[in-house]
Amino acid sequence: MDLQKYKITQISVFIENKKGRFYNTTKVLKEAGVNIRAMSLADTMDFGILRFVVDKPDVAFESLVEANFIVKKNYVIATAVKDESGGLCELLETINNLNLNIEYMYTFVNALQNKAVMLFKFEDIDEAIEKLLQNDAELLEEKFFTEY
Repeated sequence: MDLQKYKITQISVFIENKKGRFYNTTKVLKEAGVNIRAMSLADTMDFGILRFVVDKPDVAFESLVEANFIVKKNYVIATAVKDESGGLCELLETINNLNLNIEYMYTFVNALQNKAVMLFKFEDIDEAIEKLLQNDAELLEEKFFTEY
């Protein structure tokens, strides 16, 4: 089974919790012609972690490094569920029954397909992909984010 196609490249940027830093990050991406498909911004006292999935992950990564941001690449899994009451709950029940540990998640709604897309970071991504596929979860491939 080709697990790699289900690994979605995520870019994480550590940004100072100062006015304008979030804007500067998006400006770099705009100038590089990168489109953000999904994102999460979490803050701590002095720094924030901006996580996002984009249409051109390599371009985004290199552009942010060149602009002197602290940047990291890793993988997440994207699942699609019906955009209706209980959609997320049913997926989380499956994940819970499979004894998978979620490190964090974020989401966006794909209104055109009437689906919600959940992005998950799991402790063991290969195990999570295998178990979710065996339980008929709708996993999205990276091309979902890069080719549309």
